[in-house]
Amino acid sequence: MLEFEDVPTLRDPMLIAAFEGWNDAGEAASSAVEHLAAVWDAEAIAALDPEDYYDFQVNRPKVMRDDGQRRIVWPTTRILVARDTGFGSRDVVLVEGIEPSTRWRAFTIELLEYAERLGVSTFVTLGALLADVPHTRPIPVTATSDDEDVLHRLDLESSAYEGPTGIVGVISDAAHRAGLPSLSCWAAVPHYAGSSPSPKATLGLLSKLESLFNVTIPLGDLPESARAWERGVNELAESDDEVAEYVQSLEESTDTADLPEASGDAIAREFERYLRRRGDEGIPPA
Repeated sequence: MLEFEDVPTLRDPMLIAAFEGWNDAGEAASSAVEHLAAVWDAEAIAALDPEDYYDFQVNRPKVMRDDGQRRIVWPTTRILVARDTGFGSRDVVLVEGIEPSTRWRAFTIELLEYAERLGVSTFVTLGALLADVPHTRPIPVTATSDDEDVLHRLDLESSAYEGPTGIVGVISDAAHRAGLPSLSCWAAVPHYAGSSPSPKATLGLLSKLESLFNVTIPLGDLPESARAWERGVNELAESDDEVAEYVQSLEESTDTADLPEASGDAIAREFERYLRRRGDEGIPPA
C-alpha cells in the first residue's frame, strides 16, 4: 500500500467501492464513486502499488499534462476519505480503481487489511451489469447481502446468482468471511445501450444508497445528464424499427412485472425522499 499520509482516525467509517472493467457496465458503478468523491470533496490517502496487480499492456499508463509539465499516470486503485457527507456522524471511505489483472487474492487481502486499519464497520460494493431492461423506465438496482444482520436491518435478500464473478464478487465474499457487515448494489443497464456511459444507471445506484441509508446525496447535473442520455437512446431506437419494437416489448414486460410495486408504502417512501431532498437544498415544501 502506497500511503500519501498517516492513517487517519475516522468516525465509524463506511466503505463504498467500485471498479472499472467487467463489473462496470455503462461505467455506472465507477462513475457513482467518482461522483461521491467530487461532491464530498474526498481526499486521497493511499493507493495500491500498480506494479503488483496490473498488466500495463491491458491497462496502459496515460500521459497527462499538469501545469504544462508532462507526467505519467499509472492505473491503480485509490483509497479516499470523505468527512463531510450526509451519513451523520459517519465518515466514508471510497475505493475507486480498476479490476486487477492478476493476484486477486493478494489484492483483496491488502484492501481488507487496510479497511481494518481504518476501522471500517460496513463494506458496500457497487456494480453494474448488462440486462434485458428498457432505457425508458427506472434503472433496476438490486441490493443483496450474505450477512444476516444486514439482511434484516435493511430488508434485503441473499443473492441467488451462480456463475462467473468479478473482483466485486470476490471482495464481497472475502468481507463476509472476515465478519465485516457487507452488501452489494447492482444496476441493470440496457444491453442495447451499454457501450457508452450511462448516467441514468449511476443515478440509480446513488438513489439506492440514499434509500438504504436514509441520506441525501447532492446530485448536481447528474439528473439532467440522465435525461440527455435517455433522449439520445430514444433517437437511436427511433431510427431502427427492430430496436424500437424490442424496446416496446421490454417496456410491456417491465410494466406488467412492476404493477405490484405501486403500493402505498413504496409511494410514501418515494415522497418522503423527495421532501427530504427539497429540505436539504433549502427549498420550502410545495
